[in-house]
Amino acid sequence: MSYYEPLVYMVPPEEEGFILKTVLQKRLMVSRKLLSRIKLTEQGITVNGVRQYINIKVKAGDRVEIRMEEETSEDILPQDLPLHILHEDEHLLILAKDAGIIVHPTHGHYVNTIANGVVYHWQQAGIICRFRPVHRLDQETSGVLAIAKTPYVHQQISEQMIQHQVKKEYLTFVWGRFEETKGTINEPIDRDPEQPHVRIVTPEGYSAVTHYEVVEQYAQAALVRIWLETGRTHQIRVHMRHLGHPLIGDKMYTLPEFETSPAAEEAGKRLNRQALHAFRLGFVHPGTREWAEFNAPLPADLAGLQAWLQKNN
Repeated sequence: MSYYEPLVYMVPPEEEGFILKTVLQKRLMVSRKLLSRIKLTEQGITVNGVRQYINIKVKAGDRVEIRMEEETSEDILPQDLPLHILHEDEHLLILAKDAGIIVHPTHGHYVNTIANGVVYHWQQAGIICRFRPVHRLDQETSGVLAIAKTPYVHQQISEQMIQHQVKKEYLTFVWGRFEETKGTINEPIDRDPEQPHVRIVTPEGYSAVTHYEVVEQYAQAALVRIWLETGRTHQIRVHMRHLGHPLIGDKMYTLPEFETSPAAEEAGKRLNRQALHAFRLGFVHPGTREWAEFNAPLPADLAGLQAWLQKNN
C-alpha cells in the first residue's frame, strides 16, 4: 500500500495530555469522515512512527502524522490537452480554465474535459492522484479552478467554503447602465418548475447573496466585479438578470430589450459565450496554513470585448 507524504504536527508543551483524537480534529482539522477512513489503514495515524489508537494521550514533543492512501481516477481517460497551470505543489493544482471546456466527464461526454487533461498531466509527471476539483465553473465560464490532490486538502477547502471563508471574485460584462455603482443582491434562487435546468429568483428558493461593484461603465454596458457569499447554480447570471443587467452573451438569462439590439449583434460577433470570468480565488492553503490567492487575467475573447466597448463608449 502506498501513501501520500504525511501531514505532521508536533505537540507543543501546552497540549501535553491531550487526546490524540482532539489533536487530529482541532489542530490538523481532520473531519470525522476522513478520520474514520484513515484510522483503518496501517500507517494512517502514527505517533513517533508507531501506529496508535485515537484515544491515547499525547506528550509534548510527540510527532503526530497522518497519511492517506494514494488514489487514481481509473474511470477518467488520460488525454493530452493544453492546460494553463497557474500553480502546482504537492497539495494543489491551480488552473486557468478556458471557456467552452467541461470540468468533469459526464454521461455521454467522456473526453475533452479538464479532468482528462489533468489525469494525463499527472501521468506524465509520475504523480498519483485522484481528480478532485474543489469547486465548479460552468462550461462557458473561464478562470481560476482549484483541484485538490488528496482527500484532506479537498476537505479543508470545502470546509472553508461552507464557512464562507473562501474569496471567489469574478469579472463580467453586462448590459445596461447602473444607477448605483455598487450593491448587494440578496434574493433566493431555485429551479424554474417549468424548466428544471433554469434557475429563477423565487421566495421559496435557497438563500443566495451576490455583491457587485462597477469597474467600468460604457455607453450600453458595464464591466462589473462580483464576489459571492453563496454558490448557487447560475447565481451570478440569475442575480444580474434579476437586477436588469444580464450578462453579455448569456442566451439563457438574457432580456428581450438586449437580445436583439444592434449592440448585442455586434457583441455576438466578438464573443461566443457568456461574458463571465473567475479572475481571483483565495483561501487558507491546507499545506502552509497561510492565505493564498490565485489570479487569472482576462482571456483574449473578453479582452477583445472590453477593447470594443471602450472604443464605442
